[in-house]
Amino acid sequence: MKRLCCGGVFSSRWSIGNSLSAFPGRGACTLVKLKMGWKSYQKLIHQWRILRGDNVMITRGKDKGETGTIKRVIRSQNRVIVEGKNLVKKHIKQGQGHEGGIFSVEAPLHVSNVQVVDPVTGKPTKVGIRFLEDGSKVRVSRGIGASGSIIPRPEILKIRTTPRPTVAGPKDTPMEVVMERTYDPKTGKGMPDL
Repeated sequence: MKRLCCGGVFSSRWSIGNSLSAFPGRGACTLVKLKMGWKSYQKLIHQWRILRGDNVMITRGKDKGETGTIKRVIRSQNRVIVEGKNLVKKHIKQGQGHEGGIFSVEAPLHVSNVQVVDPVTGKPTKVGIRFLEDGSKVRVSRGIGASGSIIPRPEILKIRTTPRPTVAGPKDTPMEVVMERTYDPKTGKGMPDL
């Protein structure tokens, strides 16, 4: 199936991004290479306020009312995995290097079925964004009965999976080359000859 956009032809594998909030600084007709249809793309959450490591309460499903920590966020499906909750039985066939059998694994929950727990009241709450006086952006609890307190960023996100290198490698640019001033706006030094 072919669709027309700005005089060009593209296949159904390419989607039109009409949301300017999703693509700031670009026109209304932007091509995005996705492996989903445009209807599925429109349903994706673009501004996530639930992060890995958050303490959440499950609001719907068989584990309703229980709290847990978010283990993984699957943004392409609008789903999260809560540690030790929503367990399902999986039948795994035996193969090389692993045993077969029936195992209990955590199944993903839709993000609309969980809410972040307010750190003060301990009740589920909506999450809002607020800017402090110093300009830093923080998450706050909002809604009826919420304390309005700051929801701290999870500690697990501050830990890097791969540590930053402390020693400059062979492909790193030397510091004196980085700090060298190559352009002077007053004299015009460094401007290309046009």
